[in-house]
Amino acid sequence: MKPVVQKITCPTQSKAWGKLRKFSESFKERGFRLNSLFRDSSRFSRFSLSHNHLTLDYSKNLLDQETLKALFELSADMRLEESIEAMFEGDRINTSEDRQVLHTALRIPANENPHNEVKDCLQRMEIMVNRIHSGKWKGFSGKNIKDIVNIGIGGSDLGPRLVCDALEDFKVGEQNLHFVSNVDPSHFDEVISELNPETTIFIVASKSFKTPETALNAAIAKKWLLEASDAPVAIEKHFIAITSNKNGAIDFGVAEDNVFPVWDWVGGRYSVWSAIGLPVALSVGMESFIAFHAGAHSMDRHFQEESAEKNMPVIMALITVWYNAFFNCQSSAVVPYSHRLKELPFYLQQLSMESLGKSVTKENDQVSINTGEILWGTVGTNSQHSYFQLLHQGTQFVPIDFVAIAKTRSKSVDHNEMHNHLLANCLSQSLALMKGNSESEEAQKKVTGNKPSNTLLIDELNPFNLGCLIALYEHKVFVQSILWNINAFDQWGVELGKIISKDIYKELTSTDNESNELDSSTKNLIKLIKRNMPHK
Repeated sequence: MKPVVQKITCPTQSKAWGKLRKFSESFKERGFRLNSLFRDSSRFSRFSLSHNHLTLDYSKNLLDQETLKALFELSADMRLEESIEAMFEGDRINTSEDRQVLHTALRIPANENPHNEVKDCLQRMEIMVNRIHSGKWKGFSGKNIKDIVNIGIGGSDLGPRLVCDALEDFKVGEQNLHFVSNVDPSHFDEVISELNPETTIFIVASKSFKTPETALNAAIAKKWLLEASDAPVAIEKHFIAITSNKNGAIDFGVAEDNVFPVWDWVGGRYSVWSAIGLPVALSVGMESFIAFHAGAHSMDRHFQEESAEKNMPVIMALITVWYNAFFNCQSSAVVPYSHRLKELPFYLQQLSMESLGKSVTKENDQVSINTGEILWGTVGTNSQHSYFQLLHQGTQFVPIDFVAIAKTRSKSVDHNEMHNHLLANCLSQSLALMKGNSESEEAQKKVTGNKPSNTLLIDELNPFNLGCLIALYEHKVFVQSILWNINAFDQWGVELGKIISKDIYKELTSTDNESNELDSSTKNLIKLIKRNMPHK
């Protein structure tokens, strides 16, 4: 009989943790130089790997073979392989909500996909896309649709916005895409300022159809439309809903045929692969939308089938956990050297921080180590002229993911020349962060170096490769959650803010005496706001 092995619920219980602590000290010793690791002429081949058209170079990290081996031991002790299988098998790994986590099922090829509801939804999306692109969908006055406004927030906005922007070069529809997310009325006003209600349709993307920001913007859009047409039938001709609350959408006035599903096993930040991605399909067409899925599915297969030593999401996650635990790493940056990927850091902020911003384990115990990190970044080369000074000479430890595209699709004059300058900047920054100029005799000019980074090099930016990239980061986040033993698929902190907001709204709009339940700061701020409100 095999001995019963007690399940480890905290990474510090692993023997590998002590090894890693010891190894980390050698990288902190005075005189250590990160670039000295490249005395090994085979370092790049040892510390890089590729999947399809995506290459991860992680050689410029504070890692050696012993450290990597200990990190892999840690992942085994935390039963990572078992957890990966549990997700793909449809176990209810979202324990606090007792839900499956099956966003990967959305991108299984149709001829292999056992989920009939997913295939049916994609077929309906294709019909919808064809209706709008062909001009068969008419507005209330009989005119063709020229503009599409997506109303959503969080995953219902960030995912479609990123993908539509990134794949602008693949645009096939004549319609213009717009996005409204902020409840600030200025956002809505700005978007519709030049739109015609006769030729505009709205996509309301909300799983519950009750998300406050989305519901308010949808109500304003409905009012705007009805002011141009008194006929209630106009709502049916100008609104699409993507939601799990079908009755709520129909009560709003959306035609039943124009309501698309979102299932409870698809989290908002993983939903761009579902009907939430309808704006993407409308922008680039269903063929490219399916190619986007295919890229993600290829990364799913890589993640599920490759050993940890050859697994791109696993290695990226282990590096982050290593720095978080032993180098006091509080934040990391993602810097895409591609204008088309300028929305990527904002998308990854939600994916990472909403998933990993947890302080309680899956067993409902307080965590004993740091979890999560502040993720930030902007597009290069702009970033070099804003915050890179701090990265080079500041006191913060901030690892960076550089994301670069080898081949440009730009058709502008001298596009190859400009693109080469862009790539030169990307590679030079990672090199400068590693090497520094420690030989400088002037203290003010001294750059210490030893700053780690990854470089993700994509052959070219297309739907398949973009799907692969996004799925890579999804799985990286999942691995981190397993290593820290937290639930990556709930967001109760977000829900609390929504609840409190309702109470504050009542106070702002009430003429009764102020509540005694509020703190003095909130009460006095409400007084100041009311004093400046226009009197009815």
